[in-house]
Amino acid sequence: MTVTTQSPAPAPALPPRQSPPRRALAVLRNTWRGLTSMRTALMLLFLLALAAIPGALLPQRSLNQGKVDQYIADRPTLGPWMDRFELFDVFSSFWFTAVYVLLFVSLVGCIMPRVLDHYRALRTPPVKAPRNLSRLPHHFSGFDSATPDEVIAHARKELRGWRTVVQPGAREDEITLSAEKGYTREAGNLVFHLALVGLLAAIAIGKLFGYEGNVVVLADNGPGFCTTSPAAFDSFRAGNVNDGTGLTPLCVRVKDFKADYLPTGQAEMFTSNIEYQSGADLDSGTWRDSRLQVNHPLRVAGDRIYLQGHGFAPKFTVTFPNGQTRTEAIQWKPDDATTFLSSGVLRIDPPGGMYPSEDERRKHQVAIQGLFAPTALLHGSLLTSRYPAMTDPMVAVDVYRGDTGLDTGRAQSLFSLDPEMIKQGRLSKEQRVNLKPGESATLSDGTKVTFDGAEEFVNLQVSHDPAQQWVLVFAVTMMAGLLVSLLVKRRRVWLRVYPQTPDTGSGDQRRTVVEMAGLARTDQAGWGGEFDRLRERLLDNDADGPAAPPSAGARTTSTGE
Repeated sequence: MTVTTQSPAPAPALPPRQSPPRRALAVLRNTWRGLTSMRTALMLLFLLALAAIPGALLPQRSLNQGKVDQYIADRPTLGPWMDRFELFDVFSSFWFTAVYVLLFVSLVGCIMPRVLDHYRALRTPPVKAPRNLSRLPHHFSGFDSATPDEVIAHARKELRGWRTVVQPGAREDEITLSAEKGYTREAGNLVFHLALVGLLAAIAIGKLFGYEGNVVVLADNGPGFCTTSPAAFDSFRAGNVNDGTGLTPLCVRVKDFKADYLPTGQAEMFTSNIEYQSGADLDSGTWRDSRLQVNHPLRVAGDRIYLQGHGFAPKFTVTFPNGQTRTEAIQWKPDDATTFLSSGVLRIDPPGGMYPSEDERRKHQVAIQGLFAPTALLHGSLLTSRYPAMTDPMVAVDVYRGDTGLDTGRAQSLFSLDPEMIKQGRLSKEQRVNLKPGESATLSDGTKVTFDGAEEFVNLQVSHDPAQQWVLVFAVTMMAGLLVSLLVKRRRVWLRVYPQTPDTGSGDQRRTVVEMAGLARTDQAGWGGEFDRLRERLLDNDADGPAAPPSAGARTTSTGE
């Protein structure tokens, strides 16, 4: 017995190990390919829209710092964590910026290869005629009495605006014509995406180099303001590369304000007449008139001035025991956007020299805190408002006397007193009264507080965006590119003409055999009817010999026999 042993098969050779630099390069290449794919760009665009949702649902510091503070205070556990994740500064957060930059890079990486491919396509002649035109969706064959050269010349004349190329065919004396149109469809698509990249870049540049400030100004020829520094604004936000210097010189005064309301109390329109100075007007002292309305800003010197809102500033006159008076008005915060019931505080210092020492003067400061109703409605002694227009104004106030805390160096709220000063007894309540215009309340030391009515104030926003015009240009360009890509259709047409051989017909008369086919490179909606109309234009309707009837959106074949 003979035993044969079979040697084991050799193990497959392992691929050579790549060096670390090559592996790193491969990882970078694959990462770049994944990032610059259209699928990734669409996912990032969706993620950017998703990331913007918290900015619409949650209060943002750039718009209202007070609401953000109140939101966090109402949620002592969840609020600080939301703040750590920058949910109150969404559009300047690190994660929103990261998505924005990745989308920008992805779009650029997607578009540039397509631009190069389109450039090469423009330099490439139309495709040669296929060998068997009858296999295409739309086809026609027949005879024509003209010579092959005359048929091709007539077809090229009718195909103005098409890219055409004439080439010899496989048969003797055969001529083929290749024609294509619709290259601007891809161009429109590329213009749309390039304009989108430009729009993203313009918005980013505007946020980097722009600034935005809000200021409250009393109407009825109040003192106004000038954009000399960020300190002139009640709130100011500068771009990441803007330190707040070099603001556009501009001065504004508010002449009046008018609010139009529906009978239900809903606001219909806000209008404010203003005066402004800019440029050479600042040197000459010239004031120019303008009118602001909602969504109708003043555009001057590259800045925009918006009318953002309005409210009321109750006016009080304090008459001190020695007969000296102080009159002040300051804006109060509207607590109800429907009836404009407002709350706030007014602090008034005694005139200088009235008391022998600073400590004595601080003990006689006056603070007025309470509610203001433009159209008063009383429930017993409780005040509310029933209409936003100032038709029957009234205040319900607590009048305090003592140290208001203005000289302590601590930050003071514009709309409420420091509770610590009241708790320590340094500020004591003297009166709680409801006052109409002209009515007064007298304190224990003889000081008289008179309610003089209220003035209206407006909230103006000054915005500077150096890329604003480019945003408009790119937006319009996007729409134009989108329309072109939707309306233009890609079409290809081929003609093959050659003389009829003697054995293909009866008699000795030579005719020209014509074959025509068409292909829709995008959609085929309506291509059948368009192909028939094009065939009637290109081919002689009085062709010698029988011809096929026009096609009706399906393949039509005629041999002419």
